[in-house]
Amino acid sequence: MNKGIGGGTGPTAAAAAAAAQKQKLLLQRVETDIANIVDNFTHLVNVSRVNDPPVRNSQESFMMEMRASRMVQAADSLLKLVSELKQAAIFSGFASLNDHVEQRIVEFNMQAEQTDRILSKIGEEAAVGLKELESHYYSSTQRTCQNSLT
Repeated sequence: MNKGIGGGTGPTAAAAAAAAQKQKLLLQRVETDIANIVDNFTHLVNVSRVNDPPVRNSQESFMMEMRASRMVQAADSLLKLVSELKQAAIFSGFASLNDHVEQRIVEFNMQAEQTDRILSKIGEEAAVGLKELESHYYSSTQRTCQNSLT
């Protein structure tokens, strides 16, 4: 039997380990993307100082565009991550719902089998009781008396 995340074996433990690994990777992605946004924003603010030489301003303009582009890429990566998380939540919700439905089907099948056994037992007991009643009826003196009167 599976013992959970720590010491089990089998599909449940493997799924738990895979989920933990995926969660770790997602957290690393979030940290990396946020660090990129903050770093690029800091550089963008530092480069945005206005200086007198025109060559310096064109270099700074290029650096600002590059940093802004990197910020947009990091933000886009975060949006994709959010989308992946939403999809994972939806699909895991369906998976758990399917598992619950499967479990209920098994439970209902077991109840149906138990009900069939109980009904079969009741039928057998009724048949035995009916045979006893028939034998008593056919061997009773009252029946023989009624047959002789008719």
